[in-house]
Amino acid sequence: MSRSLAEVVHQAFRREAQVPARVLVIGDLMLDRYLWGDVERISPEAPVPVVRVTRSSDRLGGSANVAANLVGLGLEAALAGHVGADADAVRIEEMLEEAGIAPFLTRTRGRATITKARVLGGHQQMLRLDQEDTAAVTEAASQELLDTVLSLFDGWKPGVVILSDYAKGTLTPSVCQAVIEFARARKIPVLVDPKGREYVKYRGATALTPNQKEAAEACNCGVRDFEAILAGAETLRRELDLSFLPVTRGEHGIALMEAGKVNHLPATAKQVFDVSGAGDTVIATLAAGLLAGLSPTDSCRLANLAAGVVVGKVGTVPIARDDLLHEIEWQDARGQADKICEEDILHRRVARWRDRGETIVFTNGCFDLLHAGHVTYLEMARAQGDRLVLGLNTDRSVRALKGANRPIIGEQDRARVLAALESVDAVVLFDEDTPERLICSLLPDVLVKGGDYKPEDIAGGDCVRKNGGEVHVLTFVDGRSTSHIVAAIKAG
Repeated sequence: MSRSLAEVVHQAFRREAQVPARVLVIGDLMLDRYLWGDVERISPEAPVPVVRVTRSSDRLGGSANVAANLVGLGLEAALAGHVGADADAVRIEEMLEEAGIAPFLTRTRGRATITKARVLGGHQQMLRLDQEDTAAVTEAASQELLDTVLSLFDGWKPGVVILSDYAKGTLTPSVCQAVIEFARARKIPVLVDPKGREYVKYRGATALTPNQKEAAEACNCGVRDFEAILAGAETLRRELDLSFLPVTRGEHGIALMEAGKVNHLPATAKQVFDVSGAGDTVIATLAAGLLAGLSPTDSCRLANLAAGVVVGKVGTVPIARDDLLHEIEWQDARGQADKICEEDILHRRVARWRDRGETIVFTNGCFDLLHAGHVTYLEMARAQGDRLVLGLNTDRSVRALKGANRPIIGEQDRARVLAALESVDAVVLFDEDTPERLICSLLPDVLVKGGDYKPEDIAGGDCVRKNGGEVHVLTFVDGRSTSHIVAAIKAG
């Protein structure tokens, strides 16, 4: 991608942006109530723990939590759905106003607002009490909601629509199809967090985001038969005319189905306290990424990072923009360090990249006192393919080539700085005077060298050409070299 995820979050996830990033959320909204306390004894009346309640708190749940995640990311969100004519509905409206979410709610008499009360002893959930009516709402109430929603397309002008289906009666087949057709005619993406087995009502959406259990149910296969789930998910993607279909897999990350190919994105959570609301965070962040112009793959990467943050907290907690930025920075730092690898690990990575059809570029050098010329050269080398492997001379090897006073910077520090460059995908140290053995072992698709070399004189070039690869010579930036820097320091 041309922009880093951190840059996207910094620049695009802002409510004050010149073109507001607006998302309309439609679905089953609910109130999540938490009763917090301590467990110190067992009840004398029954073999159950006694929770001494010390405090209570309310949080937006269901589709309302999706909207809360969007606002937490810095976007504008509107929420449409049904509530009852009761005190819990009033509480939800108060919380939506406090969060800065635009409410478009239909009140239905005789139907209670969905409320889920959780009793927690310490960080452990002891009991959940659900108040809900899962029957479909009346046709009149459903039509009233649909009329409100369709008017928002031209009035409020959302950039993405999310259907947050908790199977509580809001998203009937007629509502889903009307919204999808209306949005599709206006080229507005529709993302769906689905429920149940019958996905036909979501036909024509841009993407669905089922978890592994939901995908297994929809595909009528075992929840642990992942190969069958992937095959079934790809069939669903084609039959429902979806652009892409990410399957969230908890600690295993996300499997993204797109045009017949699968991209496996590993999970990033450091610890897991509570998975409540993780799916809401995924679809909200996915929508935010698409609005910012990210590809489905990079949007899913961003959603993966956001989910890794919220599962480390207790209860339904929406993602915050600052928390996501911190996670991106932490993952980037860890990823940069991981770029420095031994040869056996490098071979495995190169094999994975080749399995995905990516072109491997190799270059090498001492890279002592990294400067703008080096950075420009490495960017030019990276442009020759999909992955750039950098062979770095060890300190001993540099001394053999440059003399006893070099290198100025030690090999580990040189490797760490080079790994921080976006253009570099892997750094491997070699101790020989030339990288010929390493090159003939890796057999890159493209071998790149900078300077006034002739291609036939470049170490390892014969191996690459015999394997069907190419050897390129790139021009260094004039006036930029470590020798010039050292001379300037001595002169000063």
